[in-house]
Amino acid sequence: MNGVRRTLIASLAAAALAAAAGSALAQEKDEPTRSVKGVVMDEQEHPLQAVVQLKNMRTLDVKSFHTDGEGRYYFYGLDPNVDYEVKASSQGMKDKTRKVSSFSSERELFYAFELKRE
Repeated sequence: MNGVRRTLIASLAAAALAAAAGSALAQEKDEPTRSVKGVVMDEQEHPLQAVVQLKNMRTLDVKSFHTDGEGRYYFYGLDPNVDYEVKASSQGMKDKTRKVSSFSSERELFYAFELKRE
């Protein structure tokens, strides 16, 4: 009976450790993230095929997104504790750079770009 008892205790301990590890992983995945999405248009408010760039101001890494047929773009899974810059361009047209501040509590930001010739 002693061997069965030890096996049962070892099994329960292993199950408890697995549950704790799974809980820690779930907490990591549930950490809040931020997303930035929007649309890119011309001055007549027609959607544009454009390149939207997101720059991480801590690491200086740049991610690029090509808009879809409706001029939409989407960046997700962003660290809310980092500042970002977002800019859009298409065929020599630009708009002002938008800033995403780590001090903002918003988790989903929407930026509409109206591109103009310079």
